[in-house]
Amino acid sequence: QVQLVESGGGLVQPGGSLRLSCAASGMIFSHYFMGWYRQAPGKQRELVAAITGDGSTNYADSVKGRFTIARDSGKNIVYLQMNSLKPEDTAVYYCHVARGTSGYWGQGTQVTVSS
Repeated sequence: QVQLVESGGGLVQPGGSLRLSCAASGMIFSHYFMGWYRQAPGKQRELVAAITGDGSTNYADSVKGRFTIARDSGKNIVYLQMNSLKPEDTAVYYCHVARGTSGYWGQGTQVTVSS
């Protein structure tokens, strides 16, 4: 059974940084698409960053140049390094993994960017 546990959210001032972690178990890490999504109040969940099994990455235009997704296959952890945070980055961030027709979500971690 695949389990995902996120951590690293919190309150940060504009311009600050946070690193989110998603620890995965019950899966062969490199076989899965892995992504970070976020959902702000009143808005739809959106893809922020993704990394495929071969290491290719993709980012939403709103975070390009500020966020970096990375994967440590030895530890089964996927990270989201978030720099130059803006108030509009405030949301619940979710880790998602998928392979074929199977997909799994973490419980989410709150990120609040405010002075």
